[in-house]
Amino acid sequence: MSPIVIIGAGQAGGQAVASLRQQGYKEEIILIGDEPHLPYQRPFLSKQYLSGEHEEGRVFLRAEKFYNDHNITLRIGERVKSIDPNSRQITMENGELISYQDLILATGSRPRILNIPGSDLNGIFYLRTLDDVNNIKPTIQSGKKLVIIGGGYIGLEVASVAATAGMQVTVIETEDRILKRVTTPEMSAFYHQLHTDRGVSIVLNSGVSGFEGNDDLTHVICKDEKREADVAIVGIGIIPNIELAEAANIECDNGITTNDKCQTSSPHIYAAGDCSNHPNPIIGRRLRLESVPNAMDQAKIAASNIMGKEASYSAVPWFWSDQYEHKLQMVGYSADGNSQVLRGNKDKQHFSIFYLKDDHLVAVDAVNSAREFMVGRKFYGKKFDPIKLADEAIEVQDAVI
Repeated sequence: MSPIVIIGAGQAGGQAVASLRQQGYKEEIILIGDEPHLPYQRPFLSKQYLSGEHEEGRVFLRAEKFYNDHNITLRIGERVKSIDPNSRQITMENGELISYQDLILATGSRPRILNIPGSDLNGIFYLRTLDDVNNIKPTIQSGKKLVIIGGGYIGLEVASVAATAGMQVTVIETEDRILKRVTTPEMSAFYHQLHTDRGVSIVLNSGVSGFEGNDDLTHVICKDEKREADVAIVGIGIIPNIELAEAANIECDNGITTNDKCQTSSPHIYAAGDCSNHPNPIIGRRLRLESVPNAMDQAKIAASNIMGKEASYSAVPWFWSDQYEHKLQMVGYSADGNSQVLRGNKDKQHFSIFYLKDDHLVAVDAVNSAREFMVGRKFYGKKFDPIKLADEAIEVQDAVI
C-alpha cells in the first residue's frame, strides 16, 4: 500500500500525522517540509521566542522521538516539485517519485515581499520562519532604531518585544489607523495608545518607497521623509502557497478550495491550514483563515475523512495576540456586527467588546478578559440582552436570552 503523504511540516502537517496515528492508521506516513526543522509553532516566534522567554526547543510541536516512535518518515529540508493527481504521485525536486494513497496539502503561506529600491540591504527582515527569527534576534538591542513596516498584529507584537528591550521603534502604516483590516476603530485606538504610551512612534497614512544604505540599512524612505533605521522588519501580509495545487489543476481561489470535509477538487487530496479556502457553515461564507486553531482542526478533519469517518469542519474562528503584558483574544469577525457593547474598563486595560447583529453575537474582542472570550466561543450566534451584557455586576453568561 502506498503511504499517506503530507506536504508541509507546519502546524497543520504536524497535527495531521499525530491525528492519523491517534485514529489508528498503521501504514507508512511521509511528512515533507521545506524548512530544515521539525514542525513548530509559529505564534511563539513573534512573541516569547523573539523576546528570549522561550528557548528554541519549546517552539517544536513534538520531539523527534515522537516521529521515530510512530514510524513517521520525516523529509525535512526537502521540496516537492509537482503533483500528479491522476497517477497519485509527487515528484521531488531531486527527481524522486513518491506514490501516495492520500495526500494532504498543508503548504501554509509566505510573507508578501516589498520590492522597492534598497530592499536587498542588510538589516531588512521578514518574520515568518524560525530561521527568520534567529536572524532577527541578535539585532534586538537597546538603543538601536527599528522601523516596522505594517501595523498588523505581527508588526505590533514585534514592536512590543523591541520596545520592551529598549529599542527606538517606529511603526509605519499605509492606512489611517493600525489594525484597520482586522478590527474596529475602537480597538485600533486602544492599541495605538498602548504602543505610544510605551514610546513607540506610529506613522499613519504613509507608505515606504525605498531603503538607503551602502551594504547595511541606514534609512527608510517614507514619501519625502527619511527615517534613520538600524533594522527594518516588513509585515505587510501573507500569501497562501497554492502553486503546487494550481499546477496540478486543483481548484484554487484565494487558497486551495475545499469542501466541508477538507477535500479538494481532486480525489484523495485534502488541504488544511493557511493555504485552505473552506466553507464555514457557522459564519455562513467561505473563509481562508490564518490561525493555529483552524490549522489544527482542519488537520484533524482531513485525517478523520482519510480514515473513512465522514467528518465535517465547522468551527467558530478564534485568534489571539500578545502585546506587552496584555492578551487579546478574539472570536468571530467584528465587521459582521451592526452594534457593539463595551463590558469592562478600557482605562484599566481589562475589557471586552461584544459585537452583535440584531442582538445575536457575531464577535468578541477580549483584552485580559478570558471569561468573556470563553463565553463568546460558547454562545456564538446566541441572542444577548445588551443592557445586561454591559453591566459587570451581572455574570456575562446571564446576559444570554
